[in-house]
Amino acid sequence: MMGISKFTAVICFIAFVCLIKNGVEGSHKIYPEYQSLSAKIVKQIHRTGYHFQPAKHWINDPNGPMYYNGLYHLFYQYNPKGAVWGNIVWAHSVSKDLINWESLEAAIYPSIPTDIKGCWSGSATVLPDKTPVILYTGIDKKEHQIQNYAVPKNLSDPYLREWIKPKEYNPAINPGPKVNASAFRDPTTAWFVDGYWNLIVGSKWNKRGIAHLYKSKDFKTWVKTKRPLHSNAKTGMWECPDFFPVALSGQNGLETSVINKNVKHVLKVSLDLTRYEYYTIGTYDKKKNRYRPDKDLIDGWAGLRYDYGNYYASKTFFDLSKNRRILLGWSNESDSTHQDKEKGWSGIQTIPRKIWLDGSGKQLIQWPVEELETLRGNKVQLVNQEIKKGQHIEVKGITAAQADVDVVFSFKSLEKAEPFNPKWTKIDAQDVCAAKRSKSQGGVGPFGLLTLATEHLEEFTSVFFRVFKDADKFKVLFCTDPTSSTLEHDKNNKIYKPTFAGFVDVNLADKKLSLRSLIDHSVIESFAAGGKTVITSRVYPTKAIFDHAHLYAFNNGSETVTVETLNAWSMNKPVMNTPVEH
Repeated sequence: MMGISKFTAVICFIAFVCLIKNGVEGSHKIYPEYQSLSAKIVKQIHRTGYHFQPAKHWINDPNGPMYYNGLYHLFYQYNPKGAVWGNIVWAHSVSKDLINWESLEAAIYPSIPTDIKGCWSGSATVLPDKTPVILYTGIDKKEHQIQNYAVPKNLSDPYLREWIKPKEYNPAINPGPKVNASAFRDPTTAWFVDGYWNLIVGSKWNKRGIAHLYKSKDFKTWVKTKRPLHSNAKTGMWECPDFFPVALSGQNGLETSVINKNVKHVLKVSLDLTRYEYYTIGTYDKKKNRYRPDKDLIDGWAGLRYDYGNYYASKTFFDLSKNRRILLGWSNESDSTHQDKEKGWSGIQTIPRKIWLDGSGKQLIQWPVEELETLRGNKVQLVNQEIKKGQHIEVKGITAAQADVDVVFSFKSLEKAEPFNPKWTKIDAQDVCAAKRSKSQGGVGPFGLLTLATEHLEEFTSVFFRVFKDADKFKVLFCTDPTSSTLEHDKNNKIYKPTFAGFVDVNLADKKLSLRSLIDHSVIESFAAGGKTVITSRVYPTKAIFDHAHLYAFNNGSETVTVETLNAWSMNKPVMNTPVEH
């Protein structure tokens, strides 16, 4: 280590952690000793109050979300027998508002030769005759990944309880001779153009990530195009791809088949190598069957993300009822598999987000769906509260463990902003945050919120901004730092507590930054600058739980910060996966 700075050493260590899948286990890691141990007791200490989760056991990818005949349908990967991955079926829940959910019987489970060894992720498409069709990945006896076809047994059933797999249409898509049969999964929602249905399936060849494109006239017989819709070297397996149009202006979403001069397209992939998701915005050439990212966007690991935290396997759908595109994602646990088995559950879905194109055309904006606000209860407000260096002020009068907090910070000057180290342009924002944590005093920042905190700050998770001066512009770092979130007593079951961070593309002419955080016992979803940068983090406090949790606004920068407005609400519990009565 001679001649290497402490900062460089920190970065080297973090880079090593990133190489081991960011500490997040792959969704198909097998623990045979745990996968069929049904939970006898479900521990409530870290269960969420208003995020989606079933009564017990393991969940992962959201599957086939759709709005159909007045109901939102969400399917998801689920283990009905234990709190780790295994025995996977497509569980099924329905909602009238994306917040209150009722559970149904499993919709899809292994039952035919092409899914007998597993039913993995997929998507739903509603055909012009109003028939919803699910295409999903099945595993056969040879461990080949194959795309299968399922439709409702009874369209007159408003809940679409039962789904069948017609023999004459299955398998829908075989991998074929020039496709990696062990890496061929997660078909997208289909789009219709020039007489053909189109969809993509994620894959890889060696280290090249691939979005194979398939076309069909009748939605039953599919043919692969000569070239993929898009691919990229050295990115590894492209899981859970998503491809959809976004309007150049306004917040309305678009039906998946819309293609015109006023539209851009988004391609999102979940990278198995990093366990993060990346997206680009670009142009779809329907004649050449190709997608081309905009030239000023990074197409790969260093590109844009929906969420810079604990978030994976996301899926969008067009909500016809409100003309919006909705984004759903899985947030896995950060504790150990043993701890998941002991508590009897693992995994949540994040709050559904409305998603649209920023006015710059260079990124997407995300915001919690408006229906979430129906859960708001007791409200408190702070106005024009100054916070000097080293100070923090408590937000009293709400249930801090289950809250919605919306705050605008302002500052009078940017003169004290720290210089941006040119070396940081070659590393991830997460690495900068790891070196410049919330306790590390700066110029303009760090300032933000101390969530799930104890009264004397033995425990807390900080969500904060830090402003740097980079040549003739300013760079805003947005971080979640959970390193003080958990008091660990068991050395054999350590909690994975990485910092998460992203830069925020925002104009600081008004010298203001906004932050909204959804705090829910073991999850904190935070939206910076109106949804330009989003971070989800999982934490497991041992003291700052239930009524013992506190919330503070803080400032560790030499520039005084003002809480211009802060509105915070206690959040009520929705109906969460109670069984639908027959």
